[in-house]
Amino acid sequence: LLLNRLMEELGVLDPVELEFLAEDEKIQIVPKFKHDWVYLIQGDYGQFVPGIPLEVPIWLAVHLSNKRLCDITAPDWLDVDKLTEWRQAETDSPFFQPMLHKNYMEISHLLLVHALDNIPRADAVRTLIKDIWDIRTAKLRSSIDKFIKEKGNFAGLNSLSVMEINSVRPLLVAALNDMSMIKSGLPHD
Repeated sequence: LLLNRLMEELGVLDPVELEFLAEDEKIQIVPKFKHDWVYLIQGDYGQFVPGIPLEVPIWLAVHLSNKRLCDITAPDWLDVDKLTEWRQAETDSPFFQPMLHKNYMEISHLLLVHALDNIPRADAVRTLIKDIWDIRTAKLRSSIDKFIKEKGNFAGLNSLSVMEINSVRPLLVAALNDMSMIKSGLPHD
């Protein structure tokens, strides 16, 4: 309850909102129907020809997939071999490694829920994404702990996703505010 109130006050986006924003990313589909162009505010998509791949926003791909009107082509990075390499790189390095995609958590979740049949070795992909998330959040917590113990004033957040930053933002902001109050000698709540 307190964390939810704090998140509302700080304007932190929750995972569902971040997933909604990530749905604008483009993904390749293979339509199973024929249709001319679709003209939307966000852009024009088409022509939809059975068996001919094209790129559409994820939200449209999910909608069409749920109606069994297309197959979603999993992104190149959503591959067991690439994810295994990334997990190993994260494990081997004390620093955050470049992400395979800036919205890796949101997109992988959407596809694992709505296009499970279109993801090769989906169970292994799910496990690897969870492992990567766990490794990265452990590094993030450790970095924050070190930052606070060293009484840092600023920190770079390189190679982190918005989801990762938002997962620690409320507590980090509160801790930094408390540290600032203590340093200045002002009373705090």
